[in-house]
Amino acid sequence: MTGSPIDDAAVLNAIFAGSPQGLFVFDSEQKVTRYNPVGRGVRRLSAEDIVGHRVEEFAPGFEPDRLTALIEEAFATGKTLRSRLVRGRSPSNPQRTLALEVSLFPLHSHGEGVTGLVGVVEDVTEKQAAADRLAVLSTVHASVGSRLQVRTTADELVRALVPAFADAASVDLLDDVPAETSRPAGPLPTSVPLRRVSFAPSTAEASRKKSESRPFPFPTPYTQALNDAQARLVRVSADDPWLSTAPDGFAPLIEANVHSMIVAPLVARETVLGLLTLYRNRTDPFEEADLDVARQAAAHASAHLDNAHSYRREHTVASTLQRRLQPGMTPQLSAMETAHVYLPEGAGGGWFDVVPLSGARVALVVGEVVGHGIEAAATMGQLRVALRTLALQDLETDELLTHLDEVAAQLAVADTPTADSRVATCAVAVYDPVSRNCTMIRAGHPAPVVVDPDGSPLTVDVPQGQPLGTGGGRAFTPAVIQLPPGSLLAQCTSGLLAADGGDEAAARRHLEHALAPTTRPLQELCDTAVYRMGPSRQDDAVLLLARTHALTPDQVADWTLPADASVVSTARRLVDQQLTAWKLDEAAYTTELIVSELVTNAIRYGEGPIRLRLIHDQERLLSEVTDANSASPHLRHARDSDEGGRGLYIVMRLSSHWGVRHSRRDKTIWSEQRLGEAPADVMSMLDESDLADVVEPGSVQ
Repeated sequence: MTGSPIDDAAVLNAIFAGSPQGLFVFDSEQKVTRYNPVGRGVRRLSAEDIVGHRVEEFAPGFEPDRLTALIEEAFATGKTLRSRLVRGRSPSNPQRTLALEVSLFPLHSHGEGVTGLVGVVEDVTEKQAAADRLAVLSTVHASVGSRLQVRTTADELVRALVPAFADAASVDLLDDVPAETSRPAGPLPTSVPLRRVSFAPSTAEASRKKSESRPFPFPTPYTQALNDAQARLVRVSADDPWLSTAPDGFAPLIEANVHSMIVAPLVARETVLGLLTLYRNRTDPFEEADLDVARQAAAHASAHLDNAHSYRREHTVASTLQRRLQPGMTPQLSAMETAHVYLPEGAGGGWFDVVPLSGARVALVVGEVVGHGIEAAATMGQLRVALRTLALQDLETDELLTHLDEVAAQLAVADTPTADSRVATCAVAVYDPVSRNCTMIRAGHPAPVVVDPDGSPLTVDVPQGQPLGTGGGRAFTPAVIQLPPGSLLAQCTSGLLAADGGDEAAARRHLEHALAPTTRPLQELCDTAVYRMGPSRQDDAVLLLARTHALTPDQVADWTLPADASVVSTARRLVDQQLTAWKLDEAAYTTELIVSELVTNAIRYGEGPIRLRLIHDQERLLSEVTDANSASPHLRHARDSDEGGRGLYIVMRLSSHWGVRHSRRDKTIWSEQRLGEAPADVMSMLDESDLADVVEPGSVQ
C-alpha cells in the first residue's frame, strides 16, 4: 500500500509557516518575494515592510555592504554560500545586537542562469556571544604575562580587553610594600590608595590620571569591590547616588555615555592587589555572562601581577644584597686611580673589587656569577670573599684562580649536584707600580681592554681559561705586559658588551673609542662608556677602570746582601741613610728594628743572597727582605725561658701590616708602617722577654 503523493507546495507552505529560521526568497532584482513571518527577528514586521523590498530597506541595522555583497556573490557565481556570519541590529528591536548565520542557495533556470535565491538565516547571537567571550579569554591567556613587569602586564590586560570586550578599561594597583614585609590577606580598607597603572583607550577621558595614587571615593562600586573582594556588574545612570560622591571625578563616565561597568578585584593568594574596571557605552550593555569573563581575566592577570610583584621584591632584595657585598668606596692608591660603574639591572651576580697587595701592588677583579636572584647574589658574595682572601695571601695569579676554581666547584656541588657545572667567570689583573708590569689572567671572562696614554688600544692576548667551577684541572695561563704611566685598564662584565647584538669585538671597539681621551676624569670616562655602550637591561653591567701610575726611582731603595750575620748592622746603616734622605728620621728606629729582625730571620732560616728593599709610598713605608728559601716562616709564641724565636712577633707588633709573598724562586717577608702617625713608644709595646730578642740599633753582631 502506498501513501498519497506529497504536494510540493504543501511542503513549502509548511516550512514557510512554521520554521523558526528566517527563510527568504529573492528574485533577480534581489527583492524579497516570500518569507516566513514567524522567523526570529521579523515577527514584529508587516509583510508590506518586507515583500518587494531589498534587505537593506527592511534591515538597515545590519551590515548592508556585507549582506549585499553576499547576495551579489551568490548571483554572480551561482554557487551556494553557507553559514556566513553577519552582525547587526534587530529590525524589530534596534536596541539588541544580533549575530546571524546566512546561507544562500541559487535557483537555476535552464538557459537563464540564476533567477533567484533562497536565503536561510539562523540567529546565532547567543552561540556567537559565547564564542566571542571565549575568544576574549583566549586573547587574555595568550597575551597577558609575557614579562615579569607589573606595568607591562597591566598594559597587556587592558589591550586584550579593549575594544574586543569593553570600550574602556583601567587597572589600579596598590603601591608596592617594602621588600621585607608582605601584603595583608583578605579585603582591603576602603581608604587605601590605589595607583592608576594602565588605561585604554588612550583617546578616552579617564576619571584619574595615569600614575596618580589616591583612594577611590566612598561609597562606590570600587570601594565595595575592595571591601568584599567580589566582582560586580553595575548599571550606570546619571542619577545613581554613588556618582555624587565625586561629581567632577565621575563626570567623564556620564559624558562618555557609559551605561554599564564591571568592577573586578585583582586577587592572588587571597590578597587583593588592585582593581580591574571595564566600561561600556556601546549599544549592548554588560550581561551576567560577561561578569564571569571579567572574573577569569582578572584571575589570570592577578597571577601574573603577583609573579611580577614577587620578582620585583626578589630583584630588590638581590640588588640590595649585591650592593652590600660590593666594596663600596675603592681605596686611594698611589699605584693607580680607579673608578667604576655598577648597574645591577638583572639582579645577577656581577661583582668587582680593588685589593691592595704587598709591595704597593694592586689587584683589580671583575667577575660574574651564572644566574640571577638571591642565590646568584649569595654565590657572588662567597666568591668575592674567597678571592679577596686568596689575593691577600699574595699567591701567584694562576694559583689564585686555581684555588678559586676549587671553591666554585664545591659551591656547584652544594647547590646542584651535577658535574661540570659552570658557576662564574672572573678576570684578575695585578699591577706593580715599581716594575710597571701588569699580570692579567681570566677564567671564561671577557678580556680586559688596555689603552695607552695616547689613546691607542694595546693588544694583549690573555688566554681564555675555563669558567670557574667547571673542574677538569686545566691550568690558567697569565699574560704579562709592561704599561707606561697613564695607561687605562678596563675590565667589565658581559652585560656591558651586550648592546651590539652579541658582537663582542664590535662592543670592545666602542669601549676603546670611549676611553681614547685618556686624560679625562675616570668617572667621566666610565659614564661615557655606559652612554655609548648601552648596556643590557637584562643583566648586570660592571665596568672597573684604572689609570696606572709608576713609583719613581727615588721612591725605591734596593740592596743585595750576602747571607752573613755581619750584614745585619750593614742593613741598619743602609736603612738609616735612606730614611734620612727621605726625611723620615722619626721612623728610623722602628724601621731599623723591623729590618734587623727580617734580615736576621733570612740569615738563620733562608738561603742567600738576601735582597733588602724599601719603598716610600705616600703615607706608607714598606720594608721587604727576600731570600731564596721558599719555605714559609712561622709566627711563634716563645716561652719566657726561650732565648729566641720572637723575631716575627716583634715585626708584627711594630707593623701596621705584615706578611709573606711567595714566587716560584723565592719568598719575601714584608712589613708596612703607616707614616704621619704619632711615633710609637717601641719599648712599651714589648715585654721583657721580647726585649731580650731585640738587637739594639747601632750594635754590631
